[in-house]
Amino acid sequence: MSSKEKSWKEASPAGVCWKASTTYLTGDWKTYTPIRDLEKCTKCLLCVLFCPDGAIHWEPEKNDIEFDLNFCKGCGICANECPSKAIVMKIE
Repeated sequence: MSSKEKSWKEASPAGVCWKASTTYLTGDWKTYTPIRDLEKCTKCLLCVLFCPDGAIHWEPEKNDIEFDLNFCKGCGICANECPSKAIVMKIE
């Protein structure tokens, strides 16, 4: 047996993941990427609250929102929940 660790892509369908999801960069799953319009964004943080992958973070030292595209799967929930329509999903 090889000592090389398997990636998430090698897991069998309906397989159980053997590690925490934070150890795998799953952002390459996405077809769409969230793009935030800084002029429209009110920093209401609903995108942070609704992101199912925790890929959007509030950075208090920057007083801004940060998207971690290494974990974003492009689901579009952030764009759908944004009251000011400051987030749009663009195809990669």
